[in-house]
Amino acid sequence: MQWRGRRGSRNIEDRRRMGRAGAGGIGIVGMLAVLAFGYFFGVDISPIVSGLDQGQPQDGAPLSERDQQYGEFVSVVLADTEEVWGGTLPQQAGRDYVEPSLVLFRGAVQSACGGASAAMGPFYCPGDQKVYLDTDFFDLMAQRMGAGGDFAFAYVIAHEVGHHVQNLVGTLGQVNAARSRASQRDSNTLSVMTELQADCYAGIWARQAQQQFGSLEEGDLDEAIGAAQAVGDDVIQSNAGRTPVPDSFTHGSAEQRRTWLLRGLRSGDMRQCDTFSEAGL
Repeated sequence: MQWRGRRGSRNIEDRRRMGRAGAGGIGIVGMLAVLAFGYFFGVDISPIVSGLDQGQPQDGAPLSERDQQYGEFVSVVLADTEEVWGGTLPQQAGRDYVEPSLVLFRGAVQSACGGASAAMGPFYCPGDQKVYLDTDFFDLMAQRMGAGGDFAFAYVIAHEVGHHVQNLVGTLGQVNAARSRASQRDSNTLSVMTELQADCYAGIWARQAQQQFGSLEEGDLDEAIGAAQAVGDDVIQSNAGRTPVPDSFTHGSAEQRRTWLLRGLRSGDMRQCDTFSEAGL
């Protein structure tokens, strides 16, 4: 992915020097709340994470060169999403795009949606319109999920920004209201449709990033597809030694995530991302 030397976003809030609080910092009850929250808003990677928060640097630890590079990379990708959605949302949805902030953190963080741990993966909080990301997740993707590469990492950011787009157009509010009245099975279905739509919006970003900035290099698309498949519910459950149970899925299967990412990429049209209508909802 071509990203070096390009404009970075001003909407980065870097809290990584505050240290890694770890799971113990929010307690057992807090961790349970985190996992429940993360399973709706982010990618629940806890089944395949072990000891992610152990032995981490204390408050005020300097950022490594790798940390700094990740910060620069995230800033450029976020700037790209600002450019893309700043034009696309008014054109296709008749709404102005309000830029979200992106918070970089280590281990654990507080948001308007409550406390959160790195074990839940990146997430978007509609309460403060911020994306939260521990960049160690990128290393986890590469080393333990088989989904490395800068464009794969960019897809993760674009997916979370996709949730912000859903928030701006009112989708998240509607889904939350519907889930409060739904059975567990129907609630899971609504969650899957929400995640797949965010994947489709990430595909729209990828298409526009290539057209506007020439970002893609050979192999980049395969990286993004690999990342989408790696966070499929069936893959995560299988990697945790479980038999995949479709009724329990909250993010969609690997094939579903691949399909909707590609639909957004090929169409560039938000109307083609209506996962809810296609599911008969």
